[in-house]
Amino acid sequence: MSTVGQTGGIANNYDSTYTSSAQKAAETDKTSGASRNYGNTIGDVKLSDKAAKYYETLKNKFSNMDFVLVSNDQVEGAEQKAAKYAKTGRTLVLIDADKIEKMAEDENYRKKYEGIIGNANAQLQSMQEQLASGTMQNVKTFGIKVDDHGNASYFAVIDKSLAQQRERIEKKAEDKKAEEKAAKAEEAKEAKKPGKTNGEDLETISASSVEELIRRLNNSYFSSMSDNVFTDQELQVGQQFDFRL
Repeated sequence: MSTVGQTGGIANNYDSTYTSSAQKAAETDKTSGASRNYGNTIGDVKLSDKAAKYYETLKNKFSNMDFVLVSNDQVEGAEQKAAKYAKTGRTLVLIDADKIEKMAEDENYRKKYEGIIGNANAQLQSMQEQLASGTMQNVKTFGIKVDDHGNASYFAVIDKSLAQQRERIEKKAEDKKAEEKAAKAEEAKEAKKPGKTNGEDLETISASSVEELIRRLNNSYFSSMSDNVFTDQELQVGQQFDFRL
């Protein structure tokens, strides 16, 4: 009897050990991404191995865009924190870890959100033609964020020092050579100011739609050039936008 009891004990102990090992393996798969290099991130991001592999595939698919992986607790206000990743001519895409996990597991979910990202980028490209002529000179990059309901929101990172610098240069410059000389002097001066990176004074403007972003960007530009007088036609730039893509 004692032998049977001992055998049962060994079996129970084996089951317990096996279960514990399986649980640890699953947990390791979920957290192994902690030591990975995901590229641009906001917050402490961790992905499962499957999600991490898919994320690399996603970035390669949209190689003309810069992705920023956001931890689930940092989604709110992520646009403001993403400004440090802004690169001229590159669109930022903010995407949270939960979405990447779901996209890696669910093909339909993946297709839906990849489609949203592609369509939003196309709208941003078309939008640039709707902006006032001077506005684009202040924009460093545009960005996209998609919520859990599939709604895309938009933002732009602008460098306010560009408008200020351009205005001063235009007043002083008498010809192209003088303007280039003044520009270099201003760039060196701006770079020495505290609280700025490489002489930049970055601001993020967010909007729930492309039309709203156009309006807010133009308003920001006109405000920075408030000493100038604009025509009614200039003030109306961006008020109408064709969303049919």
